[in-house]
Amino acid sequence: MIALTAAEIADITNGRLTAEPGITPASVVTDSREATAGSLYVAKPGENADGHDFVGAAIDRGAVLALVEREVADAAGTNYPAVVVEDAVLAMGALAAESVRRIRASRAAAGAAFTVIGITGSAGKTTTKDLLAGIFAATGAEGATVAPQGSYNGEIGVPLTVFKADFDTRYLVIEMGATGIGHIQYLADMVRPEIGVVLGVGSAHAGEFGGIENIAVAKGELVEALPADGTAVLNLDDSRVAAMAARTQARVLGYTSRPAGMGQDNSVQADVAQAHVAPTNVVRAEGVELNDEGHPEFELYLPGDGGTHGTAQHHVAAKLIGAHHMANLLAAAAAAHAAGIPGAQIAASLSEQAAASRWRMERTERPDGVTVINDAYNANPESMRAALRTLAELGQGRRTWAVLGAMLELGPDSIREHIAVGTQVVRLNISRLVVVGREARSLYVSAVNEGSWGDECVFAETADEAYDLLQAELQPGDLVLFKSSNGIGLRHLGDRIALPPHAAKDSPERPAEGTAATATEGSAQL
Repeated sequence: MIALTAAEIADITNGRLTAEPGITPASVVTDSREATAGSLYVAKPGENADGHDFVGAAIDRGAVLALVEREVADAAGTNYPAVVVEDAVLAMGALAAESVRRIRASRAAAGAAFTVIGITGSAGKTTTKDLLAGIFAATGAEGATVAPQGSYNGEIGVPLTVFKADFDTRYLVIEMGATGIGHIQYLADMVRPEIGVVLGVGSAHAGEFGGIENIAVAKGELVEALPADGTAVLNLDDSRVAAMAARTQARVLGYTSRPAGMGQDNSVQADVAQAHVAPTNVVRAEGVELNDEGHPEFELYLPGDGGTHGTAQHHVAAKLIGAHHMANLLAAAAAAHAAGIPGAQIAASLSEQAAASRWRMERTERPDGVTVINDAYNANPESMRAALRTLAELGQGRRTWAVLGAMLELGPDSIREHIAVGTQVVRLNISRLVVVGREARSLYVSAVNEGSWGDECVFAETADEAYDLLQAELQPGDLVLFKSSNGIGLRHLGDRIALPPHAAKDSPERPAEGTAATATEGSAQL
């Protein structure tokens, strides 16, 4: 992070200083267990715990200053060094905004470039963020690339990402999630992106937002915040996203995996998306195929990159699993193109990168020949359907298992959407269905009603019941998919099945101090 003294922190946050003004923290943490020498510890009141109860622990671990909402004293009655603010989370946002402002000003004064890219959408944010950060890192450009850890994408995670940046940062990639209208605007105002990427408008969290149209309103806040000389990168295969072209003053760069001149219904008539974006401003994939491993291969066309009629063609052989990743691959390519990265470098990087974050179509080959695909970090109707289609495509000639949990926060559409998934499992001829948890029972019932009887479809009350079933019945050659919303926790069941306990790639998430978002930041963010 850039250097800010305690006095500056108090001034930026309108806080009251109870410490030496010259104290200069070297990092920011929101969990006392992560404090190290020189940390600023942010104490947040939360649902399960109050961060103020851990100020002393943070100081003991080396923190030199705390950002608090009330004074906290040690056993002797002496106040810990702190900046006292009205709202610690909003104060984090203010510090992040000032950090971005100073980095941008410093690099401009030195004649060095600094680009902030914001990414939002109902699904695929983390994968797209990882791909884009990988492209930037592979360019060898002077200056570092900073991107979120995992899915840090909310009012806590975005500042924590910003605090990883300093005056040497060239690219700052920000993932933006939301649970309501106004959240993306708040984050965009904080970091002021030059490039904004909107991936899609799905039905996840529709209950919280009050409907899918409100989700579109919220996602469009990113393109509304872009400057006139910025670039809005929009998914033309999603009509709600394409319509956002009318909501921005920035240049619009679209992307699509449909052949030139084809509408969403594959007709020769241009759809609403093409009406908003000139063909010379479209990044396109053609000849999309999945290889035997389920990895997409395609020809990438980038406008203004040379070649015939000013459009260059580059072959991409991706290492991600599933055709649904085409939107993420194209979004990353378009954003990198908007940032000025040559097409050949974009294609080469996309062809080299595998999944960088956990539990996103994460494939494990067990020694006994069982293949596990763990895609249980998040789930909504769109991503659930895509994952099941991938399971069916990869599983030809094999016995396939779908281990599914609930899709949360769908509001009044929840039962209907779970019923639709159960029907799809049967129609895709998935060999075995294991439904875990009472929240998803309607999915199980619909599969039974569709004709999945006997041991083809099983309901398990708990993950432990499902584990026992799978351990007993999985056979060499089987392909098993795990998919659920983050809050259901099937990703950990997937880990248990993929690897022995002593070889697990990631321990279960520990309880967080303050708000629940501290540990999994963004798990409930759309």
